[in-house]
Amino acid sequence: MERLVARGAAEVVPEMLETSIMLATHTLALIGKPLARVVRRMRDIRSQRYSLMRGFFLGASDAEKRLDAQEARLHTLALPAGAWAVGKTIAELDLADVRVAAMRRQGVRSLDPEGSTHLQEGDVLVLLGMPVPLTAAENWILKGR
Repeated sequence: MERLVARGAAEVVPEMLETSIMLATHTLALIGKPLARVVRRMRDIRSQRYSLMRGFFLGASDAEKRLDAQEARLHTLALPAGAWAVGKTIAELDLADVRVAAMRRQGVRSLDPEGSTHLQEGDVLVLLGMPVPLTAAENWILKGR
């Protein structure tokens, strides 16, 4: 898993982890734990581990399809020289309805970066949100408007 991440994989879903989650779910249910509690716990584990799988990236073939505008999407944004957000922290961006789900800096990926992270030229942000707020967030990050 570490080798795949080091080579740039955005997410790695190891078979054994997912199998373990399923086994744990069934075991807890069979020993009498409340099903709602078991399901909630497993969702939390998956949510933490697979955070980038909550949205999707639009590809060239998606333009031909009629997509639901109400679905959260992932959008990558590289910070060029002169971008308004360069030098600011993620928290200072104060993005409404959009979250910085991940960031890549000099080949190093971080999921859910801290709000205190100062942005630099060349950083690549992965934003998660609905289409209209994503467009507004990109304009804000690049131009400050």
